[in-house]
Amino acid sequence: MRPQCLFPLFAPVTTLPGVGPKMAPLYERLAGPRVVDLLWHLPTSVVDRRFTAKIMEAPAGRIATLEVRVDAHLPSDNPRRPYRIRCVDDTGFLHLVFFHGREDWLRRNLPEGEWRVVSGLVEHFNNEVQITHPDHIVPLDQREAVMVAEPVYSLTAGLSLKLVGRTVAAAVATAPDLPEWQDATWLARQAWPSWKEALTTLHHPADAAAEAADSPARRRLAFDELLSNQLALAMVRAHMRRLSGRELAGDGVLRTKVMAALPFSLTGAQQRALAEIDADMAAPLRMLRLLQGDVGSGKTVVALLSMLTAVECGAQAAMMAPTEILARQHMATIHPLADAAGIQVALLTGRDKGRARQAVLDALAAGEIDLVIGTHALFQEDVRFHDLALAVIDEQHRFGVHQRLELTSKGRAVDVLVMTATPIPRTLLLTAYGDMDASRLDEKPPGRQSVDTRVLPLARIEEVVAAAGRAVASGARVYWVCPLVEESEASDLAAVEQRHAHLSEEFVGRVGVVHGRLKGAVKDSVMAAFAAGDVSILVATTVIEVGVDVPEATLMVIEHAERFGLAQLHQLRGRVGRGRGKSTCLLLYDAPLNETAKARLEIMRATEDGFRIAEEDLRLRGGGEVLGTRQSGLPEFAIADLSIDGDLLAAARDDSSLILARDPELASPRGDALRTLLYLFDRDAAVRTLRSG
Repeated sequence: MRPQCLFPLFAPVTTLPGVGPKMAPLYERLAGPRVVDLLWHLPTSVVDRRFTAKIMEAPAGRIATLEVRVDAHLPSDNPRRPYRIRCVDDTGFLHLVFFHGREDWLRRNLPEGEWRVVSGLVEHFNNEVQITHPDHIVPLDQREAVMVAEPVYSLTAGLSLKLVGRTVAAAVATAPDLPEWQDATWLARQAWPSWKEALTTLHHPADAAAEAADSPARRRLAFDELLSNQLALAMVRAHMRRLSGRELAGDGVLRTKVMAALPFSLTGAQQRALAEIDADMAAPLRMLRLLQGDVGSGKTVVALLSMLTAVECGAQAAMMAPTEILARQHMATIHPLADAAGIQVALLTGRDKGRARQAVLDALAAGEIDLVIGTHALFQEDVRFHDLALAVIDEQHRFGVHQRLELTSKGRAVDVLVMTATPIPRTLLLTAYGDMDASRLDEKPPGRQSVDTRVLPLARIEEVVAAAGRAVASGARVYWVCPLVEESEASDLAAVEQRHAHLSEEFVGRVGVVHGRLKGAVKDSVMAAFAAGDVSILVATTVIEVGVDVPEATLMVIEHAERFGLAQLHQLRGRVGRGRGKSTCLLLYDAPLNETAKARLEIMRATEDGFRIAEEDLRLRGGGEVLGTRQSGLPEFAIADLSIDGDLLAAARDDSSLILARDPELASPRGDALRTLLYLFDRDAAVRTLRSG
């Protein structure tokens, strides 16, 4: 159970003053549905309103707080012209400018002849001093309330800065004094404040320095978050280590048959990874291993050979993919090899219904199917295995620690192998998969072609269309990827359909289109037509990012490449270079580019090494959005930024190891405080391992 002291923080935002049912969805969109989400919504900067001056001494371009007497209201007859109010002090005139101002409200708040404190951005216009739409207008006796360092928050449509500031302040006021979970010596050495002091300092800053990335308050909260992450992963890892496994050591009969059917030899990296997996499976502990490989490094073959070990021991294996396209792709790769070994393999997805689905379920329960490949459908309640020994998860989706633990309920002491096609920087590897052992495939199998990557402005689109025409004329296929426009499916669709219409005029009957809104059967038929060559150009959103294998595709065009995450561009580029033909990837950008965007496209042009690209992505964009908005499987941190707080991550990892060595059940007073920390950062699943272990 979550500690009672945290109840106010995990209450809905509607418990805060001024947040009713109408405002709640706006706050949910901004930060989240709970009070605690607003605590983590930290200011992006600070506006210092403590600078004060006389009217004629106030410099242009600076926020200033001025004492003025309202001299005259100057309404405009023309609605296009602003409402102006002339104010004075003993040095001269100031005009307050309001566009679409309501006269009754302005006269009520700024009555002629009275003194007011106004605060806002000073402008000099036509030799006059003016403030357009002042941020604050208050009577003289409220001057102190205005003259502060004011936090600035990111906003969403419908919420003003004043409103958000007030609601966040109310959220901070609900924060209790929590028992200290940090080691006292470490805390003193860092000279960090307590948790509540840090929170208060950041939301009520004394100056701009309080919000700096290296300020003691921000570093304290970043370390709290990283410690909760590392401790949770270490606890899950310890839990897995305590659970007895089963010793799976095959006789190699099936593996030998599949190896003979492969048209290539395994790379050194594949052999190393396989040896590590074999050792884990043969040990009396449960395996929890990450197989990390770049695009086209041959993860599927390693996974299949690992699954054959389970089958050789008389058990079953399952492979779960995040999308139906990818599940079918794995099936297409594995089926002929399974046939060569003489074993039964089946596909199970959400689309399978009725008798066909029931037949697969019955065969699985009876042990007649050795390998099953599918989507999330595999882990529905009515899916029963005869004897599941190995689960392989292709982790393109967000897949939580707790869900991984639940997989074991489908069999007895199930070994788990998680695959990711996203090369992950070592720093992020610790935060996402610290509970796992990791194997890395860092070689390309023989036969994979290098891809010539070029960066072009969108203005040269007609040249690109001509290049696509030449590729089609030579019998090759072309991918044409349209961007995520505004995180909106409707605008995505418009961009894709517009490009499809344009290319269809040029290449009549040769252009197909695929996007997320199409029904599965329609998507499959278009993909099949593209693979068969009935369609030469495939216009798509990023649904083709993973699991599409068409060796004849030699040209990849990506529009608005500057809008994609680097790892996403790398994944898309990996769709070409799979056959014998020379392949090209054209990255089209909308000029002008800023320096970061230039550097990102340049690294894509310069290298095909996904691990180097991922490290560069972390350096250029920070941990918050590395791997793009659509690449997941990595934790999203509310406060910590791994490009800045890498040193804290290492310290958090060391501390969590020490904590569990001394107090594995978190039973000491500090252990009890650490349980509160885990709940505070939503690491409930880790606390559950203490009870279930």
